[in-house]
Amino acid sequence: MKSSKIIYLILLLFFNSMLTAQDLSVLRPLDAELTQVKYPFPVHFKMVKNQGQELKMAYMDVKPEKPNGKTIVLLHGKNFNGYYFEQTARTLQKEGFRVIMPDQIGFGKSSKPRQYQFSFQQLAENTKSVLDGLNIDRFIILGHSMGGMLATKMAVMYPENTEKLILANPIGLEDYRKFSPYQNIDKQYAAELKNTHDSYKNYQLQYYYDGKWKPEYDRWLNLLAGWTISKDFPVTAWNAALTSDMIYTQPVVDDFEKISVPTLLIIGTRDRTAIGKAYAPKSLQPKMGMYQNLGKETQQKIKNSKLVELENIGHSPHIEAFDRFIVPLLQFIQ
Repeated sequence: MKSSKIIYLILLLFFNSMLTAQDLSVLRPLDAELTQVKYPFPVHFKMVKNQGQELKMAYMDVKPEKPNGKTIVLLHGKNFNGYYFEQTARTLQKEGFRVIMPDQIGFGKSSKPRQYQFSFQQLAENTKSVLDGLNIDRFIILGHSMGGMLATKMAVMYPENTEKLILANPIGLEDYRKFSPYQNIDKQYAAELKNTHDSYKNYQLQYYYDGKWKPEYDRWLNLLAGWTISKDFPVTAWNAALTSDMIYTQPVVDDFEKISVPTLLIIGTRDRTAIGKAYAPKSLQPKMGMYQNLGKETQQKIKNSKLVELENIGHSPHIEAFDRFIVPLLQFIQ
């Protein structure tokens, strides 16, 4: 009886120590795998064996009360994890969809390997292994930002399993190597180590939110910025440098014409996100990340695709303008 009471108290202390969305409005140090952060849905882990390592891949599996028989996989961006899809997932759940939200290796609650050859193919295989383990054979894929590059690769690698594809302000709509010189991983790492709460916020203000900050944005910012004041910052910054190298050196622009599934592009036209823009010649910087043009150009490359442009919306439409984002998404997948 005493042992049961002790276990109960330990569990109570653990859950009370977990940071909720409200707690995340205040900046706190966060460990590499966000163990003290409570996600909005239960988190599961899939063990994946990659490159001689046993790695832990976190994911949320949100099941509807009244299933419509369809599953949608939400793929996060580089500066995020599956957590920021909460509102999208709750809406999709109400519409009958099963929603899978993985944290890719190197992100969120998943492992942060010190040595890892990141590739979109590897991340696609990892994601597919999660779905295979859940006996999910057919799925819709939605990718935002870096997740859009991964979603593109998955649709090409697994066309027989992919029902539909949605790209929401994906990066990689242009080949950044044409504009900006290569920065090796050591330089990328040094740059990542300079990041602070303020540098992340200023970046997001410029590219995501048009200089207009809302209090609810703090929790997404602090999930990233909390690492900068943690003892684990060197390992999370190293993973960030490795993934930046992946994005730059592995363009997906040639994959668009290979996509064979129905595709929806949701593009906030105010977005100006472009990898390596700060290192590009001043004359080329204004030509990078022109999403009002890139959306149209990409739609022409993808057969059987539809473009929905969201005027005066930036890089994260599902956060900045959820009502405008969710309507065309639901129309496309239902």
